[in-house]
Amino acid sequence: MSNTKSRIFLSPPFVGAAERAAVARAFDSGYVAPCGPQVDEFERMLAKLAGRKYAVAVSSGTAAIDLLMAELGVDETWTVFAPTLTFIATVGPAFHRGAKLVFVDSDATGNIDVSLLERALGSLRAKKALVVGVDLYGNCCDYGAIAKLCRKFGAVFVTDAAEAVGATREGRPAGSAGLAGVYSFNGNKIITTSGGGAIVTDDRGLAERARKRAQQSREKCVWYEHKEVGYNYRLSNILAALGLAQLGRLPAILRKREANFKWYAKNWKGDLLAPTPGANHWLTVSLLASRRERDRLLRRFAAADIEARPVWKPLHLQPVFAKCRVFGGEVAEALFERGVCLPSGTGLKSGDFARIAACLKYREGVENPLSEED
Repeated sequence: MSNTKSRIFLSPPFVGAAERAAVARAFDSGYVAPCGPQVDEFERMLAKLAGRKYAVAVSSGTAAIDLLMAELGVDETWTVFAPTLTFIATVGPAFHRGAKLVFVDSDATGNIDVSLLERALGSLRAKKALVVGVDLYGNCCDYGAIAKLCRKFGAVFVTDAAEAVGATREGRPAGSAGLAGVYSFNGNKIITTSGGGAIVTDDRGLAERARKRAQQSREKCVWYEHKEVGYNYRLSNILAALGLAQLGRLPAILRKREANFKWYAKNWKGDLLAPTPGANHWLTVSLLASRRERDRLLRRFAAADIEARPVWKPLHLQPVFAKCRVFGGEVAEALFERGVCLPSGTGLKSGDFARIAACLKYREGVENPLSEED
């Protein structure tokens, strides 16, 4: 790689003058941490985005999931059903609370296979069941079908929409289904607060209790009074200011991400993981013919100082979850074997695409663009 070329990251933060100005205003207001008017406004805008009544801004998406687990009282008596093709944070809080984890395979979109979820719920008949639906790579899962199954089997439904801010499914915003939804604003997400997350819900009591627990469960008293032990999970006012500026640019960010996907659809001669209607195109995923082909493409990107990565390794293949029950698994395993997450940042420029295109080179008449040796 030439020293004049900078590294192309998978999905870096897209921030600029608007974010700098918003943070400066928050700083000058004196509300640096932990809370302030920017947090209140950020929550109001997040609730509106999600089509929910309430939002609670917290320090990470994982913190948001953990607060939902605390609200439900998840412990060793609970069974938590989740897609196997997801990031470990989806189930990490449930694991720490001793819950039984059950993983369910993917459908063709990469999201949870609803028919297998029905089989899992029906065969296990857990007395206390929680289904965590995940919006994979910005593609919302089938909210309606999952909600129907949860009603049928008496399970609680929450949505992990960490990767899907700004996405929709059949007109419903990401995170709008179930008891509550979870957002993430990590540095690589569609919008960022550097680190942060949120709970979105229509349940006022849940929102109030989550907000209280996120602030060490302090009672309304002059001194520090505690009837329970809480957490230090609140988002700071400075970071909320950054998030507000990002939300103001969300429509433009979504348009650029979609344009990235369309560029790959035009210039990549292999298969792509098809987005669901309303996807936010957080990451574009290519599907190779085999693991060997996947690894060859990853080596090309690495040699060009371009970040790419395999799709999530299914959780049922992770050593820490080796003893957990899984329904299916073959589809998720195949996606892991074949899938590469391509550079999808909002700030990609023409020169970046030229470097990416060189890694996606193909020869006319060769069906598989990576069939020849590098």
